[in-house]
Amino acid sequence: MKRMLLTAAMLLVGVCAIAQNQLTGKVIDATTGEPLIGANVLLEGTGRGSTADLNGAFAIKNIPDGQYQLKVSFVGYEAEVKALEIPSPELEIKLKENSLLTEEFIVSATRASETTPTTFSTVTKEDLAKNNLGQDMPMLLNYTPSVVTNSDAGAGIGYTGLRIRGSDQTRINVTVNGIPMNDAESHGVFWVNMPDFASSVDNIQIQRGVGTSTNGAATFGASMNIQTDTKKEEAYGEVATSFGSFNSQKYTVQAGSGLLNDRWAVDARLSQIKSDGYVDRATSDLKSYFLSGGYYGDDHVFKVNVFSGKEKTYQAWYGLPEDKLETDRTFNYYTYDNETDNYQQDHYQFIYTGKYGQNWKTHAALHYTYGRGYYEQYREEDDFASYGLAPVVIGDETIESTDIIRRRWLDNDFFGGVFSVNYVSDDGRWDLILGGGANRYDGDHFGEIIWARVAGDTDIRDRYYDNNAVKDDRNIYAKATYEVADRLYLFGDVQFRQIDYRFEGVNDDQRVVDGAQHYNFFNPKFGISYESGKGETWYASYAVANREPVRSDFTDNPITEIPRPERLHNIEAGIRAQKGNVSYNANFYYMGYKDQLILTGQINDVGAYIRENVDNSYRAGIELDGAVKLSPKWTLGGNIAFSRNKIDAFTEYVDDYSSEVFQQEEFTYEDTDIAFSPNIVGSAMVDFHPIKNMEISWMAKYVDDQYLDNTQNDGRKLDAFFTNDIRFAYTLRPRFLKALEFNVKVNNVFDVMYEPNGYTFSYFVPGDANRELVTENYYYPMAGTNFMAGVNVKF
Repeated sequence: MKRMLLTAAMLLVGVCAIAQNQLTGKVIDATTGEPLIGANVLLEGTGRGSTADLNGAFAIKNIPDGQYQLKVSFVGYEAEVKALEIPSPELEIKLKENSLLTEEFIVSATRASETTPTTFSTVTKEDLAKNNLGQDMPMLLNYTPSVVTNSDAGAGIGYTGLRIRGSDQTRINVTVNGIPMNDAESHGVFWVNMPDFASSVDNIQIQRGVGTSTNGAATFGASMNIQTDTKKEEAYGEVATSFGSFNSQKYTVQAGSGLLNDRWAVDARLSQIKSDGYVDRATSDLKSYFLSGGYYGDDHVFKVNVFSGKEKTYQAWYGLPEDKLETDRTFNYYTYDNETDNYQQDHYQFIYTGKYGQNWKTHAALHYTYGRGYYEQYREEDDFASYGLAPVVIGDETIESTDIIRRRWLDNDFFGGVFSVNYVSDDGRWDLILGGGANRYDGDHFGEIIWARVAGDTDIRDRYYDNNAVKDDRNIYAKATYEVADRLYLFGDVQFRQIDYRFEGVNDDQRVVDGAQHYNFFNPKFGISYESGKGETWYASYAVANREPVRSDFTDNPITEIPRPERLHNIEAGIRAQKGNVSYNANFYYMGYKDQLILTGQINDVGAYIRENVDNSYRAGIELDGAVKLSPKWTLGGNIAFSRNKIDAFTEYVDDYSSEVFQQEEFTYEDTDIAFSPNIVGSAMVDFHPIKNMEISWMAKYVDDQYLDNTQNDGRKLDAFFTNDIRFAYTLRPRFLKALEFNVKVNNVFDVMYEPNGYTFSYFVPGDANRELVTENYYYPMAGTNFMAGVNVKF
């Protein structure tokens, strides 16, 4: 027995002695000598690798003696493959910028570069993967600057949303590979229709403010420019599973061919996400796939993306009444067992990118999206008149109302094309881009009665409303960056956008809504930037954006009183810097709105609340974010935004039921806070690597008070909250796998009870002193302490 133990000990010592080598080095730009932060370093065939830090430095530990192939790669640069023998002296790897065509050009026309004078952040695939255990895209972006997220179901799965600088999703432009994603009529982006999309995303650039010209809806608070996965040189496979609180589960399978014959590649993903939700019955069943294939020549790239999402969610839209905040936070108003939302959205993208000579690049894409689905509702004692039906007469009894189950449908097509042409002068001083796009939306809106307790003169599937809308959106833009002196750049960007919107038919409130609107918008932008040569870029810019009203502004307002389009004047100024182990950004912004559309309580002729223009309002603030690598084990990061968000003056209308004749009373307010616009939003992150391949991260989030409406009334407010999450990650690299990853994330560690979203309304009723004002607040509570745990197997 002693001999066996001695032999085992000697073998262990031998193994340790063999695996004690460490390979270190630095990855830099071959021309400038600047470190290439995030460069990938891989010992081919071993599964061992590293990533360059803020200094460009890397280290790979525990390498047995022998001969190896070292591959170093970085986006936009030619990969370097180097034969070496271990042990090896410290290396300095110089990468050259890639003169060949890359997929990054697909999104470059609508993105900001390092010299563009606007405020932006970049979220990498690695950043997304750290938190991608099943929650929707907004929740994965929770710690980016000036972002506030929310979830109807309270667990981050299902219907989720985000605001940036207080602007909601209808004011945030989203593109995928340069193709617009915002709904043409509501301007919203419904992430529930794109479950697990983050698993197929390579990177996201978030521009705050107006930013640069892009395709699709107007940028009125921010834009999100998403690039899907780019080609991978080697074949791969991945199986990811996770589970957690509220019976939440995620299953993802991904695979790719790698580059075949140096020209072809195919990638695929299949996902399913399920959750019971924190709120009672707020279940989600989400399915999706992503398929991509491409030809990659030296001068031409052809790529086809097909992806789809299908969702079924139990509705939690009603929210939580204020009187249940302390007693039943998971309360759900809906009790009908099929009170569900059902929708599927299929996307098809054909993308071409070409390089012509040394100076010209082109990009063009055709796209088609088909969406269809409905939400089902049980309605108690609805009037027949609300469905265009006559009362039912049975004997001597006239029945005016009955219980009904209805479905409200959307069936729409969205298709078009986008393009860009880029010219860079021989001396590199001129960088010119001409681009644009033309898209059409054709959408049917209709409703069906599928059951009624008293049926009357109607058949199942009869449509009680039916209308169609067609929207054409065309734009063309030109951008130019000119280096007027060494490291001093002037930037100009002009866009012309034209919109035609036509709608006709019967609306869901039984009104005939026929109309057409035409808009021409001119959106100029210009600025200046200066690179100090010491890792700093100073910038300042001025931009204008115009935005048309959304569908409800047309259909709910009388056609002669359509609201005016909104206009935004945006000033941005700041500095971004990268110096050794420290990176930071600091900027000031001013966003002045003319004719911003808000809810005031005003109603139309059938009692629906409408939005109205307010003359002047603004958002102004300071945003700070940065990171510092204290040591190989410790990294600190964070961001904070201080802002004022004000409406100069507006009139609120309050329903008055205190007398026999219904009326509305008017109240005028001046210099009030804009709804859902906290004055302080901040995040802090601490990353700790106690041992090799292990990371522990602490993430904190603070959001200041938010008002539910624009009256700045403390009785209609979301309280400030401060939450903390912790994440554990450990990676094994066995010889038969590329990686075996274990991840656990505990959300809301200290079990904070908070609500980031809600709504309110007020009305007068008869009271002891003539009348009484009643205010009803509804909230969307988030879950207390909860967790998700996952295992990723990479081949």
